[in-house]
Amino acid sequence: MANYVLSCCSTADLTKKHFEDLNLSYICFHFEIDGKQYQDDLGVSMPLKEFYDMMRNGAMTRTSQVTMGEYYDYFKKILEEGKDILHVCLSSGISGSFNSARLAMEDLKKEYPDRKIYVLDSLAASSGYGLLMDKLAELRDSGMGIDELAAWCEENKLRVNHWFFTTDLTYLVRGGRVSKVAGAVGSLLKICPLLNVSVDGKLIARKKLIGGKKAAQAMINQMELLADNGFDYNEKCFMCQSDCLDDARKIASTVEKEFSHMKGKVEINDIGTTIGAHTGPGTIALFFWGKKRED
Repeated sequence: MANYVLSCCSTADLTKKHFEDLNLSYICFHFEIDGKQYQDDLGVSMPLKEFYDMMRNGAMTRTSQVTMGEYYDYFKKILEEGKDILHVCLSSGISGSFNSARLAMEDLKKEYPDRKIYVLDSLAASSGYGLLMDKLAELRDSGMGIDELAAWCEENKLRVNHWFFTTDLTYLVRGGRVSKVAGAVGSLLKICPLLNVSVDGKLIARKKLIGGKKAAQAMINQMELLADNGFDYNEKCFMCQSDCLDDARKIASTVEKEFSHMKGKVEINDIGTTIGAHTGPGTIALFFWGKKRED
């Protein structure tokens, strides 16, 4: 068994069972809906169906990152148990949590000068972040030490490709990612933006497509173009969705047919409350290992 803890944030959007099966420790972000605060704890405090139904009914949402103090307490407990730490954060391109975690790390290194504490920026989000953590857990279990694993993460994290679209522009407008005018026109024309996570971990709109079917096909086309070994892709593939599971399953079925050498079935997860508060319901994302992201 490794003498270190592999850790991340709840925003990796894996199930509680998946976290447990991988022996991954995690710390929770926070969200607020209609003025009431909750932990982003994988749907325990508020079932995700309820969360998305409230958003559809006009509930206002806000999110907050893990504070430096929370990271400090979380890391210190692990150190006091005699373990070193490799913690991978939600992308710095969409959250300041990486900076908070690094500040906590610097303080704790002064208190525990002989211990190893790594805090890395995943440059990933949602179940793309989860796909990265899944691979890191696999490598840890194969016997990779903390130093080698941290180096592997830094070298390979940009190989996690994220592609996603939304069928409802309301929440991108509300969050300021799409202007009100563009949102009104886009909704009228049923435009679905195809987005990805860029080389610096930011959400970037790449294409504008008419309708969810065209957006879904464009997303699959990106996998054909960018996945390791093309149609002979033999790694895992994750998806996530915000209360549109049937649509996600149809896309997953197509992916499984086209990439028949993939390791297992496509794993479909829920988009959690932190990411979902910004994307809203009706978002579907596809994640796979492939060419390093470039701008």
